[in-house]
Amino acid sequence: MRYRRAVERLRMLAEACEQTRRVPVDEPFLREAYVFGALLDGADPIEEIEVVFVLNLPPEEVTWGSHPPGTAWLVDFLRLDRGGVAFWWRSHQDPVGNPFIRGPVRFWSLDGVEKAVLDALGERRLDLARRVAPAAGQERAEAAGELRTALEHLRAVHGSYWDRRWRREHRGLGRYPEHHLWEAVQGYLDLLDVQDDQAG
Repeated sequence: MRYRRAVERLRMLAEACEQTRRVPVDEPFLREAYVFGALLDGADPIEEIEVVFVLNLPPEEVTWGSHPPGTAWLVDFLRLDRGGVAFWWRSHQDPVGNPFIRGPVRFWSLDGVEKAVLDALGERRLDLARRVAPAAGQERAEAAGELRTALEHLRAVHGSYWDRRWRREHRGLGRYPEHHLWEAVQGYLDLLDVQDDQAG
């Protein structure tokens, strides 16, 4: 996709995020949205827009690489399954960035669309987009914490996998228990590889 088209798609995504503020009214499920990766580097063309959505869920329900409960409607509403967008979820209690999400820039929040960011991207003023960066030495500790959470999640999914009630609760909207198991394994292995790289 051409750079200009990618920025336009990001604008449309920000407007769609704005429409989610009403669900639920008292405590919105979606809190922030960030872009990172090739678009922020000014690549043209780019393969896909990389975005991360911050949810009103605790960290143990938003482990790396998983699709937490309640996100299926967001995928549909934001049209994330239409191609051209790679997306991840984060808990509002966790830092947005991690070893895979480097230098994210917020383009939407509960305060509204970040018009200045979108305008800066549209004009290729990439230096004006404020990136979120971890404090020195903080990234390693956060990665270790995420790895522990991912292992706990993997064990929980593995332990429940053949339970009929769990399988019933984790089936629907084109998703099956197998998806949850695969995502738990893949998320844990991704983070384990990062820890091994940092140790090396």
